[in-house]
Amino acid sequence: MRPEDLNDLSLLGQKSVPYIFEYQPEVLEAFPNRHPENDYFVKFNAPEFTSLCPITNQPDFATIYISYIPDEKLVESKSLKLYLFSFRNHGDFHENCINVIGKDLVKLMEPRYLEVWGKFTPRGGISIDPYYNYGKPGTKYEQMAEHRLFNHDLYPETIDNR
Repeated sequence: MRPEDLNDLSLLGQKSVPYIFEYQPEVLEAFPNRHPENDYFVKFNAPEFTSLCPITNQPDFATIYISYIPDEKLVESKSLKLYLFSFRNHGDFHENCINVIGKDLVKLMEPRYLEVWGKFTPRGGISIDPYYNYGKPGTKYEQMAEHRLFNHDLYPETIDNR
């Protein structure tokens, strides 16, 4: 990593970073992709995501899966952790949380491709697994996003961990 790549990162390496309990997209930080000539996936699994039901104020728990093909920028992982943590006291429906996360990451990085999948634990006997994806308009990634959206859940996994 080149020192100039770290200029815009304020959270990485800090020992006392406050954890904000309300939705805070401005905590997200990005750094330059040193390999923009390559197509490659970056994947994050966040098994401790928590938000609140906007009606009952009950906690909702999920594993959030984020996968993307970067273009010029990558999301810094500590800022992503703090960002996801900021949903802890945020009241919103599962579907909206996933769409907001996806749109915030697209705004931050302008990736070639991005998908966010939330696997929420059941409440009332029903689990909700919203899926968001994005492909850069006018590129092959836009077509990839459409294909993955139409085919993302053809072979649902066995639900034995919830």
